[in-house]
Amino acid sequence: MTDEAGPWLVVGLGNPGREYAGNRHNVGFMVADLLAGRVGAKFGRHKRAVAEVAEGRLGFGGPKLVLVKPLTYMNLSGGPVVALAQFHKIPAERVIAVHDELDIPYGQLRIKIGGGEGGHNGLRSMSKSLGTKEYVRVRFGIGRPPGRQDPADYVLSDFGAAERKELEFLVDRAADVVESVVTKGVEPTQNAYHGA
Repeated sequence: MTDEAGPWLVVGLGNPGREYAGNRHNVGFMVADLLAGRVGAKFGRHKRAVAEVAEGRLGFGGPKLVLVKPLTYMNLSGGPVVALAQFHKIPAERVIAVHDELDIPYGQLRIKIGGGEGGHNGLRSMSKSLGTKEYVRVRFGIGRPPGRQDPADYVLSDFGAAERKELEFLVDRAADVVESVVTKGVEPTQNAYHGA
């Protein structure tokens, strides 16, 4: 894939504020931060959207990434996403959402286009605002809460000590997945990472 079709909008889903920074629900922000470092970009407030944005290219002359961290809280993420997609003239099929996923065991990554939102308010807001579900999702497995813990409380809690030992590696791997989707496409990325 060349960059002829234009940039990609990579949306890390999460909640703004220091108190949420280590939450399971904020893993999208963690991946976006890592990708910004890889492309040598720094996040700053955007003039047209309630979001922090960083822009850079993958490699020398490679595809352009517009990295986004919405600052509206999870359930209103779609507004900034659609504003930035329109601003940069990026179609939905070149939008990648990176998000936590309860229905996948911790440590597993899954890539798909479209489908349901699985109760994820960030995805629901994005689908509604974009007017389509046909965008790429990089799903970061966080597993189900233990015992009878409410899923809403679970996603808003920090990763546990055992999870944190692997977290840096897994965030790095999720960033690799995003780069692979951009440079190679969804299907080759699924083939490479779904068996792992």
